[in-house]
Amino acid sequence: MPRFLKRGMDATEVRAAETKVRKTVEGILEDIEKNGDKAVRALSTKFDKWSPKSFKLSPKEIEKAIAKVPARDLEDIQFAQAQVRNFANAQRYSMRDIEVETHPGVILGHKHIPVDSVGCYVPGGRYPMVASAHMSIVTAKVAGVKRVIGCAPPFKGGPHPAIVAAMHLGGADEIYVLGGVQAVAMMALGTGTVAPVDMIVGPGNAFVAEAKRQLFGRVGIDLLAGPTETLIIADDTVDAEICATDLLGQAEHGPTSPAVLLTTSEKLAKATIAQVERLLTILPTADAAGKAWKDYGEVIVVKDDAEMVKEANRIASEHVQVMTRDPDYFLANMTNYGALFLGPRTNVAYGDKVIGTNHTLPTKKAARYTGGLWVGKFIKTCTYQKVLTDKASATIGEYCSRLCILEGFVGHAEQANVRVRRYGGRNIPYGEAAE
Repeated sequence: MPRFLKRGMDATEVRAAETKVRKTVEGILEDIEKNGDKAVRALSTKFDKWSPKSFKLSPKEIEKAIAKVPARDLEDIQFAQAQVRNFANAQRYSMRDIEVETHPGVILGHKHIPVDSVGCYVPGGRYPMVASAHMSIVTAKVAGVKRVIGCAPPFKGGPHPAIVAAMHLGGADEIYVLGGVQAVAMMALGTGTVAPVDMIVGPGNAFVAEAKRQLFGRVGIDLLAGPTETLIIADDTVDAEICATDLLGQAEHGPTSPAVLLTTSEKLAKATIAQVERLLTILPTADAAGKAWKDYGEVIVVKDDAEMVKEANRIASEHVQVMTRDPDYFLANMTNYGALFLGPRTNVAYGDKVIGTNHTLPTKKAARYTGGLWVGKFIKTCTYQKVLTDKASATIGEYCSRLCILEGFVGHAEQANVRVRRYGGRNIPYGEAAE
């Protein structure tokens, strides 16, 4: 039975905050749908004090922004994008079109078709998340998306140079400096000056996530990303300092980011709590990380690895860092996680920024039924079928006729019957099943 040495905020309080967000977003979306560009500009002025002549950057403005990025930073961005592109290309290669003859004269197949247009939101409020441009724009382009919009909020009164560079180098066809719900709505709904996209991807704050939720159906989305989550699975082979560092390294995303330690060692659990408190006295981002740890941090002690797997699957965390004697045991047995980071030599920050896997991952237990953003999210797997011979059409038609009548679909049955009559030479009374 798990023992909690520390627990997070009550779920009722969390739901109350979510209700306020939902109502705010509903109003913003209604305004933009009704008033288009005018509403977008008013909201940008209100929330970001940003109202340029055009939210879309011109080629000259893109060039000017990139010129402000130090050469070393550009090299680092290009290195990270190369890792993301390499892995995305390998994923794309694994998705093969197929065509098979499943019955004599019957050909079935599927094709992988990229969506036509995607809007990629790159957060830039608390932190300008340059890496999110790699994860969305590069991956969409590898998938074959023709039109990719990049959208990020203003930073200190203008476009963030490194984000613009990452978007441009990643292959964005249009770059906008606009943030929050108004950015997501502009891309999804379109305005007088911006054509709508087919899909919205990328992380963001609670308001951005709620906007995506409310827009889903009118456009596709990658997933509903809530606050960053991290779970550390550890035993007595690692020390408290590395556990505390990895917990706070993700808790600094924001004051609502859950950070959980799951361990078989009570000694490590208590030492980690002490190390967290020590590190919070010297961490520059302790305001956010400390609040997250206070309200959402948890420390859980269990008896063995098997119980750690069970508890980890219950938590279904976005990021799962495994530092145990046998990390591969968790790779083999865990089923609910966004991404695994196996062994003390790796960590979540590698995945967030540079190693090549995608950092847009499921939160709020969505890992029970979905993985994160990848090439396949931008691709529709569409089936087709063709019948090559009269005999095949008549044979399939006879089965189809009977199954349709079984369900009461007489019109469906006639679609089959007319072909049985024509290609099989059978005399079937109208509206009856083939015998």
